[in-house]
Amino acid sequence: MSDTYLNLVNSGFTKKVAKQLGLPQPAPLRRYEPGQPLLQGAVLVLGRGSESDALAGFLSADWDLDVHRHATPGTRYSAVVLALTELTHPDQLSEPVLAVGSVLKSLPKGARVVTVSRAPRADDAPAVAAARQGVDGLLRSLAKELRGGSTGNGLVLAADVPVTAPSVVGALRFFLSTKSAFVDGQLLAIDSAAGSLPSDWEKPLAGRVAVVTGAARGIGASIADTLARDGATVVAVDVPAAGEQLVTVANRVRGTALQLDVTADDAGARILEHALQRHGRLDIVVHNAGITRDKLLANMTPDKWDSVLAVNIASQLRINEALLTSGDFTDAPRIVSLASTSGIAGNRGQTNYAASKGGVIGMVRATAPLLEAFGGTANAVAPGFIETEMTARIPAVTRQVARRLNSLQQGGQPVDVAETVAFLASPAAGGVVGRVLRVCGQNMVGQ
Repeated sequence: MSDTYLNLVNSGFTKKVAKQLGLPQPAPLRRYEPGQPLLQGAVLVLGRGSESDALAGFLSADWDLDVHRHATPGTRYSAVVLALTELTHPDQLSEPVLAVGSVLKSLPKGARVVTVSRAPRADDAPAVAAARQGVDGLLRSLAKELRGGSTGNGLVLAADVPVTAPSVVGALRFFLSTKSAFVDGQLLAIDSAAGSLPSDWEKPLAGRVAVVTGAARGIGASIADTLARDGATVVAVDVPAAGEQLVTVANRVRGTALQLDVTADDAGARILEHALQRHGRLDIVVHNAGITRDKLLANMTPDKWDSVLAVNIASQLRINEALLTSGDFTDAPRIVSLASTSGIAGNRGQTNYAASKGGVIGMVRATAPLLEAFGGTANAVAPGFIETEMTARIPAVTRQVARRLNSLQQGGQPVDVAETVAFLASPAAGGVVGRVLRVCGQNMVGQ
């Protein structure tokens, strides 16, 4: 759905009026198109130590980026990478962070700022723990200061993960790219060095077979499109009532359609059977199917509660169990589930929905260890306000307010969710294990 306000404040006379009145002026976000370069301009890599040097060297040698190690007056950097993995005291933040501050005003629209740090541990010295945890508050605050569609995100590495591990540089590439246009203010944990980098960044899912539930429309259809663009063969799944739209999506992505109610007891077996018979394998499962039946808890009825839990979480648990016990889901498999910011922060009138989406977060956390022996992962994506048919039905004033309640001051697009799903489904995300990545423009709720 078009955001009329965003269009008005970025063109002609209405742009001037909005500026004079001090109204919010969200910038149109630049999103990914095939063949697009990773960055359009130099990247500034700040930080001291061998790990900072190694990261800068990788970006220069392997990705052929114009890497600067010190801020040069007059240079408009398209990205700033703040390497802070070797911090031992909060005092060490001053020099690199203030150097970032010196270039913020000259960043072009759509710039990227990414921190790379270490996760605090229970056995850290107090000063080390303070420095590492301080990066969390620093990044989230910095992201709220950026303007012009620029974003700030962070990678938080486990103790034994090298800064040039595939899982690190894969996630860094995602945050630097326009694929992460609506991901802002997020700190993504890199739990291990597992994963592999694709030989072709345009087709990172080549040779993989992916199932997408709820694929007939909206976010699900966009996920199917994006996975296919990245090289995957897609099995599009949705209920029989959406059969015509489902076939349209499947034909568009040159995949196959499976009409199926995900709440059926044999849904997992049927999905696996279809994938094996038609495509010979199954590598990726995206649990996107979901419903809402909003009602204040005082007025909640059993059918509204039970139907939401059945579709949004119980079906995923049952399908996952079928896959995990089949013996046919063992080649670096990926499970990506759609959660929601409602499952993190709650939402009035959505106790059933929030419970189901909170359940998704708990499910991927507990499922991920079951896949590690096969080089697999389970993770979740938590969208915020996304422009869909469902949000289009929200009253106009409420919809406008919801759009402005994030650092980017606009709603996201289905493709923003799809790009994040595609990243987590990729070989390069092998070190992201049982995590939740929000796609919300740094919505002012929850974490």
